Amino acid sequence: MIHTDILIIGAGPTGLFTVFEAGLLKLKCHLIDALPQPGGQCSELYPKKPIYDIPGLPEILAGDLTKNLLEQGKQFQPGFTLGERAETIEEQADGSFVVTTNKGTQHQAPIVAIAGGLGSFEPRKPLIDTIENFEDKGVAYFIKNPERYRNKRVVISGGGDSALDWSIFLADIASEVTLIHRRNEFRGALDSVERVQELKLLGKINVMTPAEVTAIHGNNHVEAVTVTKSDEQVLLETDYFIPLFGLSPKLGPIGKWGLDIEKNAIKVNTLDYQTNIPGIYAIGDVNTYEGKLKLILCGFHEATLMCQSAYKRLHPNKKFVLKYTTVSGINGFDGSKKEAPKAVVKAIV
Repeated sequence: MIHTDILIIGAGPTGLFTVFEAGLLKLKCHLIDALPQPGGQCSELYPKKPIYDIPGLPEILAGDLTKNLLEQGKQFQPGFTLGERAETIEEQADGSFVVTTNKGTQHQAPIVAIAGGLGSFEPRKPLIDTIENFEDKGVAYFIKNPERYRNKRVVISGGGDSALDWSIFLADIASEVTLIHRRNEFRGALDSVERVQELKLLGKINVMTPAEVTAIHGNNHVEAVTVTKSDEQVLLETDYFIPLFGLSPKLGPIGKWGLDIEKNAIKVNTLDYQTNIPGIYAIGDVNTYEGKLKLILCGFHEATLMCQSAYKRLHPNKKFVLKYTTVSGINGFDGSKKEAPKAVVKAIV
């Protein structure tokens, strides 16, 4: 059982910023996310795309925003359960909640903050009849451990940033990388497209376009795929097939937790973004209320007010006095301290 003060479901930007705001209040956080790495959509869908509406940052890549948020919250030592989906929730006699993931990992906390963005992300799967028979047997929709593919033959399918970036990364790890896309044109960062072109000319990546994988072959593991290119079919031997077609957001099991739901979003009040169940909050794109805007900066605001409310709920007899970080500094759980230099009193003669 993992115990924490605030259990955050969703490790996207809003969830990550909650770690910092909770840390200022001496509250410990643990995050659950179905994706294998923090960052949510920013990491999985568009890590190299610029974001222009983060205050004080005229332009920042989505992947860099994730890195900065992780760095900002690092001093408060958050815990992570990644690659697992929050499945069930049970309220305990003491008013706390136990959240269990699809892999059986249990977490207990008096406060639950649902920051699941648009919901739990399910991979978009290619329409291949037997593909589910090969899941975890050579077919993967995420790359969790690149070392698994060392000296192996890998076929990647897709035309976006993820397919391009992983093809580049695995070119130095796998014995053979083949990138397949149903169009000649790729929709990704220009430098990634150009890098794949370079690696193709160097013989480190095989590129097949316009083409798509239409069948998977093997006994207990992927052994080959059929690639259809125009009217021609090619049998391509491989050890792994990784279709990277993006993610489909779904509210998932959270929709069965007894929360008020409206159009696949969780209804909250606008005072502290608490749901109809006391102690459970919803912040970021996953919630809805009158005038709601699905923007990262709005999620940051909601996370801040939610943490203040959570503190009052956990410490009803304590009076919290808000202090600006410019005055109070930041005391990390790891013993670190950040503060402005103290003024020096000295006469000028």
